[in-house]
Amino acid sequence: MRKLVLRTALAGLTIGALSSNLRAETIEELKAMIQALDQKVKILERKQELDKEVTTEKEKSASVVSVGANGFVIRSADTNFVMRLRAVVQADGRFYPNNGNGTAKDTFTMRKVRPYLEGTVYGKFDYRVMTDFGSGLTSTTSNNDFVQDAYVNAKLWPEFQIQAGKFKEPAGLERLKSDADVSFTERAYPTSLVPNRDVGLMFQGEIAKGIAAYQLGIFNGTTDGGSDDAETSDGDKDVAARVFFKPFLNSKREGLRGFGFGVAGTAGRQKGAPRGYSTPGQQRFFSYLSGAGTSAATANVNADGTHLRLVPQASYYWGPFGIYGEYAISDQELSRSAGGPLTYTRVQNTGWQVTGSYFLTDDQNSFGQIVPKKPVDFSGNGGWGAWEVVAQVSGIDLDKKAFPLFASTATSASSALTWGIGLNWYLNRNVKLQAGYERTDFEGGKGSILNQKGENVLLTRIQLAF
Repeated sequence: MRKLVLRTALAGLTIGALSSNLRAETIEELKAMIQALDQKVKILERKQELDKEVTTEKEKSASVVSVGANGFVIRSADTNFVMRLRAVVQADGRFYPNNGNGTAKDTFTMRKVRPYLEGTVYGKFDYRVMTDFGSGLTSTTSNNDFVQDAYVNAKLWPEFQIQAGKFKEPAGLERLKSDADVSFTERAYPTSLVPNRDVGLMFQGEIAKGIAAYQLGIFNGTTDGGSDDAETSDGDKDVAARVFFKPFLNSKREGLRGFGFGVAGTAGRQKGAPRGYSTPGQQRFFSYLSGAGTSAATANVNADGTHLRLVPQASYYWGPFGIYGEYAISDQELSRSAGGPLTYTRVQNTGWQVTGSYFLTDDQNSFGQIVPKKPVDFSGNGGWGAWEVVAQVSGIDLDKKAFPLFASTATSASSALTWGIGLNWYLNRNVKLQAGYERTDFEGGKGSILNQKGENVLLTRIQLAF
């Protein structure tokens, strides 16, 4: 720009000198004017450079807002600060063919309605706050049902991280699966014998780039299958630990990389009412006695002493095939009051499950999220999504010492065995349809679904997760 201005000025001087026979003094004045003009041009060019630098710096520091398959995301330009608004919504159908007198009613239900915030601050601190408004949840003073996750995880190093708040205790393998990624609509029996979510402090990390992983934490302590926000029954704490190995993760043999195995456990002392156990169709088939405790008919049973759990577990994934299994032991001291001195016993309940799956489409199986290679595109240019067939067998055995003083032989089964098959359709990474049939048979008890009829249930689900 400066050169163009100077050339124009010089051309004007030349023409002017030739046509007007300018005096030398006039030429000198014009030269001074040109120099002044050149200085102004330089100032303008520098101002433009500064403006460009400021714009560039603003672009470097500007926040980025996006909406897509990962939810609503706001992040800083350097990605040190990230916030995601996400959700899991599950609309289920439960249908009970040939179930005797119809104690279970066919129903549609909102199984989970979970909006949540998660993200990162200062590049090292991950957080999540997740609530639930699904059907069947009840309000409590400690918000045990509504507040699912509320924690911060300090990612100091891959080998050592510190997590604090409310989150899943590291115990059951299937329990650690995300709610959006389970193979069947309901988890198997071992999940009923391990804690769900609890408040505590945990150290965790991965060693040798994922070949080994560990978790070690201290928690308030909760019942089998239970969640708590606050300790109200006792002041004791539970210790939970888990190690999981993938010894062939970096093997050259692809068929070995997806194998993993581990063991988890919890130990502590607990007081308070123990939970019962339910079928895949959410019908209660075992309950401990509860009442005023003034007579044998109204005996009241409580957890009252040490509670130990042990959960060996394993999984294997190769191409479209996947399988995982676990065996859970829950060993609990109980007390019973019935109008006199307390009666004590120790029961050991066990549960196991094996779940297998296979993709009929060209998709990779995984313990985590499934992302179809060819998602459904309703414009006609996409694929058919991912189609998965699943099968599961699961059982639970309740300690015979629980009967008849701590549980009723008339209303509670002593064991249950369930098998099921299903079909899952992943339209894309956000939408999933599930349909499965499960059959449960029982030993003991005289309820209409127990040793007389068993349970047949058809479970369906429409899921949106982003």
